[in-house]
Amino acid sequence: MTSVHLVWAHPRTDSLTARTVAAIRHELRRSGVPFTEIDLYRSGFDPRLHEADEPDWGRAKRYSEEVMHLAAQAQEADVLIFVFPTWWASVPAIMKGYIDRVFNYGIAYGRRSELGPKVWRWITPVGETYEEFAAERHADTSMAHVLNEGIARYSGATDSEVVFLYNALGEGLRDLPGHHVQLVEQAVETVREVLEPECVAVG
Repeated sequence: MTSVHLVWAHPRTDSLTARTVAAIRHELRRSGVPFTEIDLYRSGFDPRLHEADEPDWGRAKRYSEEVMHLAAQAQEADVLIFVFPTWWASVPAIMKGYIDRVFNYGIAYGRRSELGPKVWRWITPVGETYEEFAAERHADTSMAHVLNEGIARYSGATDSEVVFLYNALGEGLRDLPGHHVQLVEQAVETVREVLEPECVAVG
């Protein structure tokens, strides 16, 4: 059976990001899919890379116990789902710190990499509209390239996609709560699609 590792980041538990995660969690439970989850803010995760987790290019290295535990969660899952707000056309610092520490040399990349092929989904609310963020600034293209190519496929992913949930701030909208419901459903539908057997098998 397909298994999922869910990683998310937002300082507020009443945010659109948190509501999106709650809906994804509900869908995973409804589907009977085994999953692990880490809430980076509430878990006490330290995004700073200290000496114990600095890559050693010349030899196999056992990193800190925290990193080895988090790496094992990722290694055991078939699907990795990351949920976070888009800040400055990128991930929050705490999410970047998770990537720096956990997807380390010998874990996610390098000759001794043990992460293996996975399906990755990056789900991210964007404050701006599609026209502002993508059509005008092309920020979606640069962000997707870094996440899909620079991180996921470099780490062995066979299928990686960034799902932007546009206009989270509701510019020009009269029904912001209704719009948020649609964005959350877009995220849940992404999860439903990625759990299809042919998607995970083909990767």
